[in-house]
Amino acid sequence: MKQQLALAFLSVLMAAPSAVQALPADTDTAASTAMVSDPCLPPIPVPEELAHTLEGALNPGPPTSFAQLSSKPQVQAYFKATEERAKTDWPNLCKYRRANAALTTPTKAVFMGDSITESWVPGDPKLFVDGVIGRGISGQTSPQMLLRFFQDVIELRPQVVHIMAGTNDIAGNTGPTTEQDYKNNIIAMVTLARAHHIQVALASILPASTFSWKPGFKPAATIKELNSWLQSYARKSHIRFVDYYAVLSDTQGGFKAELSNDGVHPNRDGYAAMRKLAQLGIAK
Repeated sequence: MKQQLALAFLSVLMAAPSAVQALPADTDTAASTAMVSDPCLPPIPVPEELAHTLEGALNPGPPTSFAQLSSKPQVQAYFKATEERAKTDWPNLCKYRRANAALTTPTKAVFMGDSITESWVPGDPKLFVDGVIGRGISGQTSPQMLLRFFQDVIELRPQVVHIMAGTNDIAGNTGPTTEQDYKNNIIAMVTLARAHHIQVALASILPASTFSWKPGFKPAATIKELNSWLQSYARKSHIRFVDYYAVLSDTQGGFKAELSNDGVHPNRDGYAAMRKLAQLGIAK
């Protein structure tokens, strides 16, 4: 619950469906199995208390406090309901399923990632125009991204995919893991993209010295180590490496205070500092 409250504003960015029902009724055929034409339900209504938190998180200034939200019954009920639905859709394929189907124009670039990518769309909307789309999901780790990579990237046939993953792997959002597991997931996504003639822009992990939802963790050294691997892997694989870390980090390996309200997610100034690098990364 603490982790989700800390990331609450990022889970309500979009109105796209993000839930799946266990045994949905199919209007076209008798529901004799769980294989149906559309397993996704409409999104769970977002409590008003959470609906107004995004602006506070993106606007440069002091961090938004979520401590009082945890005591509100409607907020607790919302997170409980979303947790239950996640049990039947671990990679959250339902988040963008209908949005993907509704696309009518060619896709130039897909940004695949977690909450940092999800909040990038409202944080710097001028970047996401002319066929550039965001496919980030709050809290996700690299194995979850890998499971939805075919649906949310390959099937959209972009010219380039921008992959940013790692913060939540280091935080253990989906449980303990290894550095090699993380590397394997990155390699798998890059391999899938290149097999389908999609260029890759591999992003660094953003700096962080602490995680609010895992207060005992000290991630700075691990982030630096994995970024070194990402850069080396990108060079050996002849793909683009987008080094946001160099622009956003302070001398201690944390996030520059003026560019992030919580030390993990960029605010609007942070996204503005990332824009030029992002544009170069997805350029033809």
